[in-house]
Amino acid sequence: MKKNKGPLFLSLVTLISTVTAQPYASWNKFELELNNGLVKRIIELPSKKGNFVTIFYQPVEGGFKYFDTVNTDFQFEINDKVYCGKEKWLLKGIEKFTDAKLGDGAAVSLLSTDKKIGLTIQFLLYPGLPVVRKRLITRNLSQEPIKLESLDVERFEITDYWATTFSWVCHDYGRRRSIGPYSGTMQDALLTVHNSDWQQGIVIGNESAGVIKKTSVFWGDRSIYCGLTHKDARYPFRKYINKGDSFATPHVFTMVYNNHKDPDEMLNTVVPEFVRKHLGVRLFELEQKPTIVYNTWEPFETNINEKLVMELARSAAEAGIKEFVIDDGWQENYGDWVIDKRKFPNGLKPIFDYIKSLGMKPGLWVSVGSASPNSNVFKTHPAWFVLDKNGKPTSLQAAGEKDKFTACFTTGWYDYIKKVLLKLSLDYGLEYMKLDFAVVTSPYRFNNQESGCYATNHPGHKDHNESLYANYEQVWKLFDELHAAKPNLFIDCTFETMGGLQSIDYAMLKHAEGNWLSNFNGPGEKVDLRIRNMAWWRSPAMPSAALVIGNPEMQDTSWDLHIKSLAGALPIMLGDPRKLTATELKKFKGFADWLQLMDNRYKIMSYRQDLHGFGEPMEGMWDGFQRINTETRSGGIVGVFRHGAVETKRQVTIQDLDPVKIYRVKHMDGQIIVVKTGNELSVTGFEVEIVKKYDGVLFEIGQE
Repeated sequence: MKKNKGPLFLSLVTLISTVTAQPYASWNKFELELNNGLVKRIIELPSKKGNFVTIFYQPVEGGFKYFDTVNTDFQFEINDKVYCGKEKWLLKGIEKFTDAKLGDGAAVSLLSTDKKIGLTIQFLLYPGLPVVRKRLITRNLSQEPIKLESLDVERFEITDYWATTFSWVCHDYGRRRSIGPYSGTMQDALLTVHNSDWQQGIVIGNESAGVIKKTSVFWGDRSIYCGLTHKDARYPFRKYINKGDSFATPHVFTMVYNNHKDPDEMLNTVVPEFVRKHLGVRLFELEQKPTIVYNTWEPFETNINEKLVMELARSAAEAGIKEFVIDDGWQENYGDWVIDKRKFPNGLKPIFDYIKSLGMKPGLWVSVGSASPNSNVFKTHPAWFVLDKNGKPTSLQAAGEKDKFTACFTTGWYDYIKKVLLKLSLDYGLEYMKLDFAVVTSPYRFNNQESGCYATNHPGHKDHNESLYANYEQVWKLFDELHAAKPNLFIDCTFETMGGLQSIDYAMLKHAEGNWLSNFNGPGEKVDLRIRNMAWWRSPAMPSAALVIGNPEMQDTSWDLHIKSLAGALPIMLGDPRKLTATELKKFKGFADWLQLMDNRYKIMSYRQDLHGFGEPMEGMWDGFQRINTETRSGGIVGVFRHGAVETKRQVTIQDLDPVKIYRVKHMDGQIIVVKTGNELSVTGFEVEIVKKYDGVLFEIGQE
């Protein structure tokens, strides 16, 4: 007997059919139009004047004053010759183009007039979001290898005076505001250009990796360009393309908007929604996300052994820890990754099995690209390692290091380290890998010549400049192959691996789940401020559950404030859990279990927004965050903190709830604070009192 499918099911089918039936790209001989009902972009095709230029790009509703009527669209250099949209091209064809994340658009194929370059430009739009995502694919049609440099995936010309004079450039993950020309850095995975008089702006997301990403605003001319670093940069992008081969750039996404008083409105709404649903972030593909992690690094550093780790694991389990990570010190040396049998006479697998028996997932630290001079792998394969500008093996991690060398991932090292990591994850049962240390650049070295690989005989790069991009790409490929073998493996790619201080970006997030961002040491409220400050800086542009912020310790007198502060990111604790009393362990477990419960109920680890009316965490102020499920609007959590402020009370409002539904606001202990509609909570909210000068409180917000 067939079940009757009700009107809700039918309306959903109708909606899906409508979305899939209406493509976002249409074209004729002269123009390509991209339009998803929220944003519209028109590209003039070469059939008209020979150019490929954007002649219209703005929200469908309302005006937009930023762009000139003719925009260069893209630009790059081949063998020092400039190719751009304003040059002459031949149109070879246009095809419908889609991706696996509901992207819909078009791919345009062009031929340069010198017949040496084939170019495909891919555009994607997404349902319900004002996003245009773009990349270039360059094909070498000449008879010789070509050198590709100074690549701008997007290039727009900006209207005069008002746009350049009165716009804020919101850089560093959209958090730092400046006026005037701005040349972007590796921290500019996302920035916003916003004119508060017009209440308009453009969000620019760069999906390139680490130090080779480039976004510039009004720098050198009246334009915005975004893509890969230019040949005169500190860390220049370069790619040699052999005859008949192609190179596909990382994507760039842009969002144009109007009727927004503040750019943070975009940062807290459409940006995280696009990243969560459509960017392909690894974290959001996990069946279960970590909610609280323990790591052995502080205070033990490399002074660990079997007895200590077993004791720590037992206490950590009593405290409700869900993932237990063994950091540096388990191995005989860097490179061979042989277990130190003096410290771990029975190996690591029995310890991992013990960790699992306690209800936790085991994790391990590995330096993904380092080897000691006395390691067998270095002695046997010295040609696998990075060479400095003098042709000598070197460490990219820190100047003057003599205990390790850095491997080049375009050599046989790739297959070697892949085999090592697969054995650890598949044979030993690892669930969490902290992969550390520099592979392209270092956060601790400031001479740009002390980076990359200067070898000219490595198979994956011809020179130093090409090695920068090549090594990032090989690391991402390695992560992908580890995930193919073990889909739920959590890879923590540290900021040292990324190559910049506390750096995280979209390139990494598409291949690794998390990023160890910091080493904040010491007890007291100063650590909690830095935790919340770091989480605020990087989110909401970056998924907050990818922000692994160390090193708060479990035995600190203010450990409860550590956890409350970390609840706005990925909670990770270090220290010595053996020093906690039975009462403290029980209280700690209460926090851990509550966080897990909140994720079970509301999926809080997939969301974070700014708390309305609260700004950047700083001394003498109040700060906070909310982690509300914006898809179901079922609820979430809110964290509120007093950090040395004079006021003992603050009014708190909560956004992103269903305005007509009724919600309960509860303390962690279940005490009901207030019962109000979503609209009432967004307008009048509720009062929070914090008596201690440095303290915080967490609330659950759930529907009646």
